[in-house]
Amino acid sequence: MTSGASSVVAAVPAVSAAEREQVLAIDAQAEAVDGVDALDDQVRIDLAAAAAPARHLLARPPDGDAIVGYAHADLRAGDVVSGHVVVAPLVRRRGLGTALLRALTDAANGLPLRIWAHGNTPAARAMAKSHGFQPVRELRRMRRRLDTALPQPTYPPAVAVRTFVPGADDGPWVAVNAAAFADHPEQGRLGVDDLRQRVGQPWFDPAGFFLADRDGELLGYHWTKVHPTGAADGGPVGEVYVLGVHPDAQGLGLGKALTLTGLRHLRDLGLGEVMLYVESDNLPAIAVYERLGFTVASVDVMYTRR
Repeated sequence: MTSGASSVVAAVPAVSAAEREQVLAIDAQAEAVDGVDALDDQVRIDLAAAAAPARHLLARPPDGDAIVGYAHADLRAGDVVSGHVVVAPLVRRRGLGTALLRALTDAANGLPLRIWAHGNTPAARAMAKSHGFQPVRELRRMRRRLDTALPQPTYPPAVAVRTFVPGADDGPWVAVNAAAFADHPEQGRLGVDDLRQRVGQPWFDPAGFFLADRDGELLGYHWTKVHPTGAADGGPVGEVYVLGVHPDAQGLGLGKALTLTGLRHLRDLGLGEVMLYVESDNLPAIAVYERLGFTVASVDVMYTRR
């Protein structure tokens, strides 16, 4: 347990349903003020799990039970700890962020600590600087309108596109995803259990999960997602959730074709806007997205102490 100027932070391996709802409410309040979600899908999955390789850090006032701040310490990697932090807007500038960072450092137990700053807001940059953190990784959030031209996708001969079948496609998808993201610190390590956790989420829709096969061999995929809010008008927004092509299938134009298949699907659902995340150093992928009309909307930055 860690104490701050106006809070007490407790580390727990799992949260109750009531605590989870409080954390998600704080995240929604922060998003309304900051314009960006402070947490990600993995954090939400861990919040709902009875057990996970993570620590939940709950900040409460010394004289109250209400949660006013939250941090998530992801312990999966084994050699580094990845963290997220969110503080209720009405109680900011009271030392809660500092207390949660201190608790994250304790949870890391000597391992390098990396903190995600989604949107890299001025407050996040100031907090990072004051605590000696430096940027080490950058994700670009790109957006595109769906009410402009979307060409018909063109696939190589003998390549067929179909939708994902839960259970039957789990193993092949995990194998292609691991090959496509072999150098990615999070996506490439997903296993069957991780896939099934995501398939079990309320937002999952197999009709928006496209697979490209050739002679029964999975070559690539485009998994789309729909967020209930997030568009410029406050309405739903689509997402290129994950797009992967096996290294042996590179050069066939599958990345562009699969992207267009997913975008046309999202447009046909009546959505007017789509977003995606891409590593800032993934120049080939960025070039494909730019040619398809995507532009950078914001940047997420990972910070660490050197």
